[in-house]
Amino acid sequence: MNKFILHTGPQSFISENFNTDMMSVLLQKPQFEGVSQKELVAQLEAKKKSQDKLPTWFHSAHIYYPNKLNIEQTSSEATAKYKAQIVSGKSLADLTGGFGVDCYFFSQKMDSVVHCEINPELSEIAAHNFKVLGRENINCFAVDGMDFLKTTTQTFDWIYIDPSRRNDKKGKVFLLADCLPNLPENLDLIFQKTQNVLLKTSPLLDIKQGISELDHVKEVHVVALNNEVKELLFVLEKDVVGSIAVQTVNIINGKEDKFRFVLEDEQNSTVALGEPSAYLYEPNAAILKSGGFKSIGAAYQLHKLHPHSHLYTSPTLVDFPGRSFIIEKVLPYSKSAMKALGITKANITTRNFPLSVADLRKKHKIKDGGETYLFFTKDLTDSLLVLQCAKTKD
Repeated sequence: MNKFILHTGPQSFISENFNTDMMSVLLQKPQFEGVSQKELVAQLEAKKKSQDKLPTWFHSAHIYYPNKLNIEQTSSEATAKYKAQIVSGKSLADLTGGFGVDCYFFSQKMDSVVHCEINPELSEIAAHNFKVLGRENINCFAVDGMDFLKTTTQTFDWIYIDPSRRNDKKGKVFLLADCLPNLPENLDLIFQKTQNVLLKTSPLLDIKQGISELDHVKEVHVVALNNEVKELLFVLEKDVVGSIAVQTVNIINGKEDKFRFVLEDEQNSTVALGEPSAYLYEPNAAILKSGGFKSIGAAYQLHKLHPHSHLYTSPTLVDFPGRSFIIEKVLPYSKSAMKALGITKANITTRNFPLSVADLRKKHKIKDGGETYLFFTKDLTDSLLVLQCAKTKD
């Protein structure tokens, strides 16, 4: 950590030039004592990446940024705030602290937070920024989180872990046992120090696979931001038994669109099927990832168009966690039917359909955009359908 970067000159330059052409800055002669142009560009790039993702850091003076990769890998403020809602009590240990965004928000809920980060420079950066941001109840340790647990005499109300999905031998990995640290292998040690664990995993992890690798799963949270799944969170409680709850949330402009169901109920229930009615519904990305397809239909008393299409319909409009449409036309899919529709511009979605969006656009010469929405799917008899729709008013 180069403290010359925190001097007034470099700080002013970073605040005023994060949108400038980075190559032009890189090619200039050094402007500030003790600060190379490469270091300056690294700060500019990281600050720019923080503008929307980390507004608290972006709008605060004297923040020291790590390299842009650390910013890309860290939680966003929106998802970090959500995680802080899950935990409670007085103490929490973050075993994989990183840049410290999650720790910052945990510290607003907890009396004391431990931040473990194996990279000494990143640990120093996080500690500096916590002080700048006024978070005096976070203690930073430049150590491996698992080594910290082995040596500490402390116990915690919660332990939080965000394992690295990069393995030196296997490259990018998705199984929890291949991540670092290996959580399934270390669960016994972790539960010697806490009753509650919050685990963050890749959004690409299969939920059932994650549950099969872990013991003591109490809840799974599927977190989407602007309808893009960003995180899977597993809540573990020592010696817990019983059904696993799945909480989905789609965060848009600070609003949390939530849906909750019990995994066992989803597996044991049947789905109501039906022909297209007056309204069409498409679940948000968090629900689609969760697999709660029967539960969402039952909760809102909807009929599914096909067991594998994940599109729903009803005769009256309901307030649904996803997109809602008025069905204007329902046609058997064919080249002649598409020609008769005469649509040259539309938003296209395919669900359980043999052609891709790109194929359909090319085949029927339909440009993207406009106020018309076309859904290509199957009906209960596996016949191909096209539904012409308009969005309902929000």
